[in-house]
Amino acid sequence: MPKDKVVLAYSGGLDTSVCIKWLMDEKNLDVVAMVGDVGQDHDGLEEIKKKALSTGAVECYVEDMREEFCDDFLSKALAANAMYENKYPLLSALSRPVIVKHLVDIAHKEGAKFIAHGCTGKGNDQVRFEVGIHALDPDIEIIAPVREWDLRTRDQEMEWAEEHGVPVPTTKSKPYSIDDNLWGKAIECGVLEHPWNLPPDDIYTMTVDPQNAPDTPEVVIVSFEKGIPCAIDGKKMTYHEAILAMNEIAGRNGYGRIDMIENRLVGIKARECYETPGALALICAHKALEDMTLEREVLHYKIKMEQDWATLVYNGLWYSPLKYAMDAFIASTQPAVTGDVRLSFYKGSCTVTGLQSDYSLYDYELATYDKDDQFNRDAAAGFIELHGLTTKVWARQKKN
Repeated sequence: MPKDKVVLAYSGGLDTSVCIKWLMDEKNLDVVAMVGDVGQDHDGLEEIKKKALSTGAVECYVEDMREEFCDDFLSKALAANAMYENKYPLLSALSRPVIVKHLVDIAHKEGAKFIAHGCTGKGNDQVRFEVGIHALDPDIEIIAPVREWDLRTRDQEMEWAEEHGVPVPTTKSKPYSIDDNLWGKAIECGVLEHPWNLPPDDIYTMTVDPQNAPDTPEVVIVSFEKGIPCAIDGKKMTYHEAILAMNEIAGRNGYGRIDMIENRLVGIKARECYETPGALALICAHKALEDMTLEREVLHYKIKMEQDWATLVYNGLWYSPLKYAMDAFIASTQPAVTGDVRLSFYKGSCTVTGLQSDYSLYDYELATYDKDDQFNRDAAAGFIELHGLTTKVWARQKKN
């Protein structure tokens, strides 16, 4: 009798490497692994595929998601200037929905009854995977091995892997948990779990130490078309290419490190370190261009919505009605976000030093205090009287 199939989101890391063997032994399932390329650092996904098959998977799909990730997911994140808790540009939360989409597609193709993931029982990703999967197919059953097995620590997982002949890249001397994609890199665990500890130098691979960055500023012009980067210093690029270029530029100038206490959805605070040089630089430029091209009330409303958008996505609700509705509003604001932004990078900082756009709402003749000033000062007194009228009435009543 053929076994039921499970599609496993597979990275080749500690948790998912152990998951293949565990699903085979404990659940008696045929494991179909899926490796997704979202721009993470790797030595070759085909090698990860070989590892999955040698560990016991009956099949392993290698899915190149990079362009789709940029065009359908990172484009919306940039449009929303997405920064969870106004600090973190959501790199892990953004990759999960595209991975989920491919997991569900493969499960349908393979006739799999289950989808499995390697997320822990105290993190955010378990929520993102499971809510996302059920938003796309509410009838698929989900297995979360790390929540079920008795391996409570990473050391125990490594020992179990060694006992069962499962090769894993994590060592006890360097037990960091790393997740990376085009938008940046997340690092946690190990000495980072103590908030007073300085992050070790070896956790950073995308950015130089700001103290060792060049002693002169690097100036870059980023061009946008309808909210999407389309050129750097006049060189035409795809969005994907622009992200890679900005990761390099910002990173070599020491810009893009985040060390924060983050409020996880499951109710705990966690110390998280991130490297997001390109993401932070592009968001900085995009926000500045919006300041110039969006009408005041639209801009102010959008700023308030951006925090809600980031929180929804952080909490795993990419495929939700409210998120879709927010996307529609945000998309309506982006056609005018077209123009050039000049950025200056210097030893860990990124500063906007110039803006120009054919859609600019900045009117020199209204803004200037020179002889060209066209602002009607005579209208100010009546405006102030009406604007403050309700406050004035309230103050008089309070005085009485």
